[in-house]
Amino acid sequence: MSLNLIAEEIGNAVVLRCKGRIVFRDEVTALSQRAGELIEQRRHLILDFMGVTAIDSAGLGELVALHMWAQASGCRLKIIRPSSRVRYLLELTNLTSILTILSSEEEALSESEAEVA
Repeated sequence: MSLNLIAEEIGNAVVLRCKGRIVFRDEVTALSQRAGELIEQRRHLILDFMGVTAIDSAGLGELVALHMWAQASGCRLKIIRPSSRVRYLLELTNLTSILTILSSEEEALSESEAEVA
């Protein structure tokens, strides 16, 4: 599998650091399982895409599914630091209209803190 996932609790959020490719089969399944566990446990999940080198249609579809899962569970899902290539695909598919995409971890964490207050 070419996707590494490391979860780190920071304040009231969990940052899931993704490194590698989010592509059909094993990688998408791994992201779905790990992010799903965190969605059920936490109110704020931040997907750090700084290390994501590629994403395909299965990966994009999984992001939509995770977004819907998070909404149904009362969890805020944010994506931070996507590469220019990944951001382009998110824009091309109009996923930027439904997903919260931020440029920094600090911005995502401050928004999470503000939502709690």
